[in-house]
Amino acid sequence: MSPASKTCRPCEHLRAAAYYYQQAWKQLDMFRAERGTGGLPDWPEWCYCPMAGAYAVVSGGGNGRCDMDTIGDVARIAALSAWRMTQGIYRFDPALYARLIETPVGRLPVDVLYRLPEWCVYIETPDLQWLGSRLAGFFAHLEWDANSGRPELRLLLDIDDEQGPRLVAQPLHLTAATLEEAMAAALAESGRQMINQGRTRMYEAMPADLAPTLARPLEPLLSLLLYLCSEAADFGGRMPPALPQPTKTKKGLKIFPPSAPRRWDVGVRIGAALRRAYSEHETGGAGEPGESGRARPRPHVRRAHWHSYWTGPRDGERQAIVKWIPPVPVNVDDIGDLPATVRPVK
Repeated sequence: MSPASKTCRPCEHLRAAAYYYQQAWKQLDMFRAERGTGGLPDWPEWCYCPMAGAYAVVSGGGNGRCDMDTIGDVARIAALSAWRMTQGIYRFDPALYARLIETPVGRLPVDVLYRLPEWCVYIETPDLQWLGSRLAGFFAHLEWDANSGRPELRLLLDIDDEQGPRLVAQPLHLTAATLEEAMAAALAESGRQMINQGRTRMYEAMPADLAPTLARPLEPLLSLLLYLCSEAADFGGRMPPALPQPTKTKKGLKIFPPSAPRRWDVGVRIGAALRRAYSEHETGGAGEPGESGRARPRPHVRRAHWHSYWTGPRDGERQAIVKWIPPVPVNVDDIGDLPATVRPVK
């Protein structure tokens, strides 16, 4: 076990944020409780609290503004406040993990992402890097822009570099068709904000190829995230995670965060099936003859991929359906419970 893995990294980030912003959780809990009342917008259930709430916390509220030293804390407070309510830490089975991170995402199946099992999740990412720095894991949550209503996927990368452990925000606009386009849209919005704030030189210094440079290392993270959103995701034989339910108190309904993080072992069964498949592929022969007298194909694993097709009457309204097909062992025994597809996306 590496030194970094002996501690609960997301818990340490949570404690550090609470130290610097001691009223943050109380304020954001209040914003969530007053959603749709008292002048606050009624944002979608899949968003714990819009980042405008985190901005109010970091800036001090009122007419306060965040400067260059504190603007990064907005993304940090937004993600950690949502993660605090469930504190789910997800560790993938190594065999499944290896296959997921090599699966191309292609077009973004946006509707699937709205099915995140919790308001914010933390996924461990052993052996991954982000722009040359070790990536220990990442937080992921959905944002509803309070000004435009635009949906966004917000990633908060937990990295180790020469500065030590730190969190780096990577927003993606869910109005785009591909990961690179989602990153480009987010960078364009960032550029507009820079110009509005008079930081023209910083905007002009942005490389032309910044969108693909930043999007490329995020693709494995998207695949891991999409698996958590799948209908047949394997959470170690346990009931799948879910949003917390409010508790009735003297002051009304209230959501209480857990006292400790909850760890989820993801893909235990499918990981075991994949290991059997690879083992038989390496050591097995062509297999026993089938009913036709021909030998069965050697055990192997079909690579994970995305599958798209159209449904509906040919002369009527048709819809595009997208499914993610995970790695499927072929001619391996006892894999009847292997998860097969992600929910359809319309």
